Amino acid sequence: MSQARQQIRQQKRNIAALAALALCLAAPSVLARAPDTSLRPAPRLAAPAQQDPSEALAQDALAALAATPEVAAPPAPVRVFYNASQRPAPRPQGGLLPRAKAAAKLQPVSAQAIALSLRPPARPSGLKATRKEAKPAVVQAAATVRTPVPQVAINSNIGAVCGSKEIRGRKLAPIPGRINGCGIADPVQVFEVSGVRLSNPARMDCTTAKALNSWTKDAVKPTIGRLGGGISEYRVAAGYACRTRNNQPGGKISEHGKGRAIDISGFTLKNGQTITVLQGWNRKTEGKVLRSLHKSACKPFGTVLGPNSDRFHRDHFHLDTARYRNGSYCR
Repeated sequence: MSQARQQIRQQKRNIAALAALALCLAAPSVLARAPDTSLRPAPRLAAPAQQDPSEALAQDALAALAATPEVAAPPAPVRVFYNASQRPAPRPQGGLLPRAKAAAKLQPVSAQAIALSLRPPARPSGLKATRKEAKPAVVQAAATVRTPVPQVAINSNIGAVCGSKEIRGRKLAPIPGRINGCGIADPVQVFEVSGVRLSNPARMDCTTAKALNSWTKDAVKPTIGRLGGGISEYRVAAGYACRTRNNQPGGKISEHGKGRAIDISGFTLKNGQTITVLQGWNRKTEGKVLRSLHKSACKPFGTVLGPNSDRFHRDHFHLDTARYRNGSYCR
């Protein structure tokens, strides 16, 4: 039985090989009879229902081989649906094409069109264009009445205050208290001390401004030194504010309400880095700098509070010029 099965399998392999050879020989004839406008294969002849598929394939191949003429006709050329010889015309040496040149010759503009056209207003005298200008000037119609743009000098009244060239700011009118105990009789708004800017110009009295300037010059700048290029700016959390201590109801008036205090939450360096009290207090390098600054502030200020004082000062230094009989209160 095993030998008979092997013989049957071998016969099937031979029939399949013969059928494949017949298909290869019949290919030119099939291509020759293909339609001119379609590249589709000829339909496969249906095999009898009760016939072995391998035998039917062999018979189809033999029939196609018998119908093949001795000299096969060349295959019909495939139709091309575009003109492959057409190419875009090269641009002339003169630049624009004739039609573009004709369109470029515009009619002369009338005086009325110029008068009604939109023009930007003229730049006021004294202003210079800078690269930081992001918003263009407002465009106005020429028919409307043009009013000259006033030249506003930003912080034009800023200068030396409190009798010191190192303290830059401006004098303010007396600030009345919203509640009893608040207010500043002779306030100033400080923008800079010893070359260090305040992120938010703070209102205070001159005693506090001088204490801040002294601390900056004698302690802050030497302590930070060349770290990050040096100190550039104070991150101011609060200046004058008419409120109670720590905003607690029924408490005493805060020194902020008297213009004697300033809260600093961080120190920005010239390279853009900011040392914050909240994040840097417990770090190795930044914490050492912050603790040194906190300690040095006890000399010019009467009260210095930081993260170790209470939960209200965990993210900033509170500095005020209140004086006590036993000296400065630092915690």
